[in-house]
Amino acid sequence: MRLIAKTYWNGTWIKFREPVEDFADCQQVTAYANDGGQSRGLYWTPKSNPRPRVAVVAGHPRVDFSRHYLFPQLLRAGYACLGANVRTTGNDMTCIHEQIILDIAAQVQWLKEECGVEQVIWLGNSGGGSLGGFYQAQAQLPPAERLALTPGGRPTTLRSAVMPTFDAMIVLAAHSGQGLILNETIDPSVVDEHAPLLTDASLDMYDPANGFRPAPEWSRYTPEFQQRYRAAQLARVARLDAQARAMIADQREAELTSAAPGFSSLAPAQQRTILQRAAFQPVMTIYRTMANLHYTDNSIDPSNRGYGSLLSDRPDLMNFQLLGFARVLTPDAWLSTWSGLSSNANLLKNAPSIKVPMIFVHAGRDLDCYLNTHSRPIFDAFGSDDKTFVEFADQLHYFEPDEGQDDNAGALAQAAKVVPWLKERAPL
Repeated sequence: MRLIAKTYWNGTWIKFREPVEDFADCQQVTAYANDGGQSRGLYWTPKSNPRPRVAVVAGHPRVDFSRHYLFPQLLRAGYACLGANVRTTGNDMTCIHEQIILDIAAQVQWLKEECGVEQVIWLGNSGGGSLGGFYQAQAQLPPAERLALTPGGRPTTLRSAVMPTFDAMIVLAAHSGQGLILNETIDPSVVDEHAPLLTDASLDMYDPANGFRPAPEWSRYTPEFQQRYRAAQLARVARLDAQARAMIADQREAELTSAAPGFSSLAPAQQRTILQRAAFQPVMTIYRTMANLHYTDNSIDPSNRGYGSLLSDRPDLMNFQLLGFARVLTPDAWLSTWSGLSSNANLLKNAPSIKVPMIFVHAGRDLDCYLNTHSRPIFDAFGSDDKTFVEFADQLHYFEPDEGQDDNAGALAQAAKVVPWLKERAPL
């Protein structure tokens, strides 16, 4: 059964849509964060300007942005482009945002020290928006004021990291954070995390009794159902938070016991049990995370979007598939990245402290980021005096083409707005 959206997952659209070999060179980057974490990226420079003083950096918690579709037009304009992949690219099972912003720091530091880059512009596309916002909010603080602990209570090395700040930000089809997105997409009708097919029918958005209609007919949910549904989503997230914290506490208790005086006097069997508990790394399986009311009811934050989600035009069935948001995670990754109640990668909270020039690009037909739910509140939250809002009413999330359209049309349209904005604020 094919449930994955054809337009998005046909090789994905986070890629070059024109050849760049004639006008750009590429260098692989390997960087080491101050906690020892390794990350890699691709550094692209224009042949006409081999040592640019301005670089645009794009990154995402799990998606490979090393060939971001906007890079070719930025390179043509004379800017360097760094696709800064982080240590969890391709698999965010262990994604700790307090660690992956160290990867961004290491790669930006490399740009400045090894390449002579003077200005760095963040390109925050999709989940890259909240990643860059969290980085900037921490980087601009005095080191002693940066976060000392992750949401799971683990020590960070943020206070000893060199974290150059961004000089401007391009926030592109971004949501307010992976955790906040999951607050909206997690299925609250799951009765038991260990028996995920058990369903509370009164909270099932895909039950016709609650207003669901399959495509092409749009669903309609009553205000009362919407209110109950959203409250139950947050309640499920809170339960998962408690589960994650209990797992971490159990491991921490064993770690403390193994380090306590008298441990060596315990019987060998007791020692072995305690050490196994201290070493044990559990994972959480989060079922049914494709259940946003916006997917099937276009009267909620109206737009000219199509039916369904970024992943599938059958969210009612995709909700039961393996592919989805936050499916398999360590407890620490859940709390740091995918819990909208606990994650620090919250753009609505971080944006007010960010004062650098920014441009927000909204895609009107986006299937997961919506104008009044995400784009406008994020734009309004930024503390920048110099901020610009650009809306493309007919574009999809990654400005990917509809069937039959030219592959590069969306990227060219976006570049026509973004590049002039950038040239005014970061001239070459």
